[in-house]
Amino acid sequence: MTPRQTHLDTLAISLLLACSLFWGFQQVLVKATLPEVAPAFQAAIRFAGATVLLWLWCAWRGVKLFGADGSLRAGLLAGALFAGEFACLYVGLQYTSASRLTVFLYTSPFWVAALLPIWVKSETLRPVQWVGLACAFAAVAFALREGFSAAGAPTWVGDVMALVAGMLWGLTTVVIRASSLAKVSAEKLLFYQVAVSTVTLPLLSLALGERWFWRFSPFALTSLLLQTVVGAFASYLAWMWMLGRYPATKISVFVFLTPLFALLFAALWLHEATTPSLLAALVLVALGIVLVNRKPA
Repeated sequence: MTPRQTHLDTLAISLLLACSLFWGFQQVLVKATLPEVAPAFQAAIRFAGATVLLWLWCAWRGVKLFGADGSLRAGLLAGALFAGEFACLYVGLQYTSASRLTVFLYTSPFWVAALLPIWVKSETLRPVQWVGLACAFAAVAFALREGFSAAGAPTWVGDVMALVAGMLWGLTTVVIRASSLAKVSAEKLLFYQVAVSTVTLPLLSLALGERWFWRFSPFALTSLLLQTVVGAFASYLAWMWMLGRYPATKISVFVFLTPLFALLFAALWLHEATTPSLLAALVLVALGIVLVNRKPA
């Protein structure tokens, strides 16, 4: 289904900024919660709660989740890719910093831009848009360059897992836009992903030998509630709605803001210095977003 909008309007930009802001905060939040809640178990709780919330939302709004519409196979594939992404993301945080993981995770728009035009010709980027995408990614790498040269324990395991997570995120977007999933409601689209994650992530947690503790501290409980209600339910529901309405290649570039927001929250929370590199990167990201969303002459 061709998106009903060819360019981003004020609503889309506002939602994208809000999602990017919270996702940046969430990276720091998840990392801070790991000492209390094991990674795969943390992700399993998050998506189990989101599945219940989404089911209640759909029951209230009368949205059908189980009608036969030919989307089952593509939905299960998207769900498996989504679950794999978050398995790599949460487990990878044990082996690398949140900043390093984030810069590798947010290579996903390159997978979208490179693969989606094969099936959806309307998503083909013009040369100036490729320049914008490159500017945005270069900005992220520039802002995080100190982390790549920092001394300490090797982080390559977590880095590779983050790269795989970014690839799986990009492939999830491609499957959604290039299949019958583009015709289903945002609620059903998200339900496929959180429901498959709810089934698979507890199995992964058990396979990894994680211990399940249910007595959460106030901080851990607040973290899990935010990850569930805002992260896995509200923000992803908004994201799925936008995928069905706007060009995926244009909304995907906004995710480059998330690593920079993560750095900002880390500076506020962990009292890390906000460097000139970060400010320069913010300018480059803004330039990249303008170029990607620039209308043809």
